[in-house]
Amino acid sequence: MKKSLKSHFPIIRSKEEVRLIIRRNLRLEELFQSWTSGQQEEFLDFCSGNRGVKILYDSFFKEILNPENAPERLNELLSLILRQQVKILQVLPNDSTRIADESSLVIMDIVVELEDHSIANVEVQKIGYKFSGQRSACYSADLLLRQYKRVRGERGRAFSYRDIHKVYTIVFFEQSPESFRRFKEECIHHFTQVSDTGAEIELLQEFCYACLDIFRDLLHNKGIRNKLDAWLTFLSVDDPEAIEALLDQYPEFVKLYQEIYELCRNVERVMGMFSEELRELDRNTVQLMIDEMQEEIDALKKEREEEVNRKDEKISEQEQEIAELKKKLAMYENASESSKE
Repeated sequence: MKKSLKSHFPIIRSKEEVRLIIRRNLRLEELFQSWTSGQQEEFLDFCSGNRGVKILYDSFFKEILNPENAPERLNELLSLILRQQVKILQVLPNDSTRIADESSLVIMDIVVELEDHSIANVEVQKIGYKFSGQRSACYSADLLLRQYKRVRGERGRAFSYRDIHKVYTIVFFEQSPESFRRFKEECIHHFTQVSDTGAEIELLQEFCYACLDIFRDLLHNKGIRNKLDAWLTFLSVDDPEAIEALLDQYPEFVKLYQEIYELCRNVERVMGMFSEELRELDRNTVQLMIDEMQEEIDALKKEREEEVNRKDEKISEQEQEIAELKKKLAMYENASESSKE
């Protein structure tokens, strides 16, 4: 029989109970019928505990790890990821400084100021962007500039560059970019700026990438080894057996799942959250298709240009060869005329 989380959380309703609630509300039934059969099954599965909820969806992440309501949770996760103790001071707005349309393929994005006034940007990408490093560097630079402008405005003449603090960019990949996939035994990668001589100056940008697809492979082979593994399991695994193993080793996560399934009892609200995530994922899929098609078009254009250039070079070479042959022919004809004379 298929495992269910209902034995751990008795408040979970059965599929039939959830489906009955939806049928009794015309608006909810219309919304439910607007989904594909796969989406309907996914919704009923996580509401009934047959699968875990996808915590990394923006709505669910911000509900369960809201730094304003339960800062200790995100504090612990960031401390484990960054390998240092951190504490969130406040949540910062993040919707006005994106460089171009940077929201495509981003499932969740939150910016926080830490107690030491450094800034941490936490985001989840369903599919790792091409040029992930370049993109992260640009967004990190954008956040650094935001901090500079804000602090300079606040301090006025008293401003000093020592008032500018670090910017951490933390990216969770559901599907890792190609550049990370060959590291089968490592799921978290930290990047800092260092000199080639050992000279030390304080450069302010650090990056961390967590590859959740690679983590799930490691989890399957090695199990949960530490608290960071426990958090990554919570964030990325929806298999009931894996969740049971997490709850056995780290029972403190019971409270978080309890909150999730209390949320799932409000069928109307959680349907709205799920529907919003589906719309965002649809938009992201369309954007990905556009990006991939544009990349293919660019490659074809480049190939055509290279082919045209090759043909032009070939034509030029042949014309030059003809010109040389004509010169030789003229020389032969002149020599022939001279011998006749």
